[in-house]
Amino acid sequence: MRETPRAEPPQPRPHRAEAHTAGASGSGTPHRSDGRPPHTPRGARQPDPLGRPGTTPPVPGRPALFSALVALAVVTWQVLVHGPLARLDERVSRSLVDTVPRWAGELASDLGNLTVALPVLAAAMAYAVRRGRRADALFAGLAMAAVPLLVVPLKEWTARPGPLEPWAQGYYPSGHTATAMVAYFGAAYLVSRRLVPVAAVLTAVTGTGLILRGFHWPLDVLASLCLGFLVLGVSSSCRRRSSG
Repeated sequence: MRETPRAEPPQPRPHRAEAHTAGASGSGTPHRSDGRPPHTPRGARQPDPLGRPGTTPPVPGRPALFSALVALAVVTWQVLVHGPLARLDERVSRSLVDTVPRWAGELASDLGNLTVALPVLAAAMAYAVRRGRRADALFAGLAMAAVPLLVVPLKEWTARPGPLEPWAQGYYPSGHTATAMVAYFGAAYLVSRRLVPVAAVLTAVTGTGLILRGFHWPLDVLASLCLGFLVLGVSSSCRRRSSG
């Protein structure tokens, strides 16, 4: 009786084993024969000066910045011609003023005072400088300095009267709101991105307090939010380009 030949065990193929080693060129990357970075945003991100990957603030894209610019232009136009949006704004404001205790509105609006917002930003800038991020601190300071340079000419150009002081002018846009937004968001970017929600809350509280107390119309606050977004976006873009 003939014996059936035993099956030979499969032999490893040298060329297949080499294909699955750590790169044909010794790059140390499994399943990849060259040293190219992966095609994902995470692989392309560069660490910040402290070595932590992905800690630079997000830069708003051009569509977002363009949308903010268009919104600011439309609101400014409506205020100048006293259009339907401005008239609706005034009706809404009259229904909201003094719906909360005045001390609450004043306390909230005080968050946009220079004596409150600037020390917060200054402390964050000092922290950033101490950690070796002088360029970031510089751009945050320049963004804050740009606020009055943009707000004051708009106030003089529009000459909008206030909700409780129709004889006074220069209420559009809200300088307190722009100051709060640029200062608190700038401080959050310098210290930790985990503080961005806190900056958003402080900015929202400031604008709400200004409206409820009757210090500003709602469109004044909305325009300042658009303006602050533009300032922060341009500052972030310049910061990224300078560090790149």
